[in-house]
Amino acid sequence: MNRKTDRAAAFSGLRRTSRGVAVVMVLGSLGLTSCGVVSAVKKVEHAVKGNKATIDTFTNKIKSSEGTTFEATYVTTGSSPATVVYAVQPPQGLTFETTPSGAGSSTVHILVNSSGEYSCSAASASGTSSGSSVSCQKLGTADAAAQNQIFDFYTPSHWTTFLKDFSLAAGLAGDKVTSSSMTVNGFAMQCVDFNASGVPGTSTICTTAQGILGYVKVATDSTSFEIKSYSASPPASLFQLPPGATITTTPKTSS
Repeated sequence: MNRKTDRAAAFSGLRRTSRGVAVVMVLGSLGLTSCGVVSAVKKVEHAVKGNKATIDTFTNKIKSSEGTTFEATYVTTGSSPATVVYAVQPPQGLTFETTPSGAGSSTVHILVNSSGEYSCSAASASGTSSGSSVSCQKLGTADAAAQNQIFDFYTPSHWTTFLKDFSLAAGLAGDKVTSSSMTVNGFAMQCVDFNASGVPGTSTICTTAQGILGYVKVATDSTSFEIKSYSASPPASLFQLPPGATITTTPKTSS
């Protein structure tokens, strides 16, 4: 399993843990007296509303980037650092490329445009690689869905869904979601910070003034990623197959 999948799984674990705690809290309240139930419900309601307000403020900012064209470069930390380029050009253009800094590690390059979704090897994000050295596989529906999980971690929709789920569970579990700010590589960012019950450490998600992800740190993972550069006008070559690239098609599997 690669680092991208590990991080996605870590946050999925946080979500499952929070939902599980929420169920336990609800079921446990059945053993309280009527006055205790009212008091507990009011306390939970206050926590849920507070968490929801904090998260709604954050997700409204990050959703502002949906439907806009941009290119962002991120750097990751940890034992396997990498440089990540994520660019979108609605309605269909998307490029995701991650280049590990260590020797012997392979680059992941996913390209989506009006002709379909492709997984390319030996291609650069700038599209300047020699076509003869580039091989791109056009992906079928199932393979495309699997590849999309890799870059989903960098999309606003992923975190909007996660945070809305988490806000309710965190309130039921008695957790507090807070807001903060930080500046990384010249980008001023607004953040949400939270602790999931049973999970040590604090997780932080930040958005830039442009409404895109700027920093993400998972409590259970030593790896984080942070924004390094941003452009509202990415080159058209980012969303085009390299000239002369060898194109293959994912074979259909028999049912």
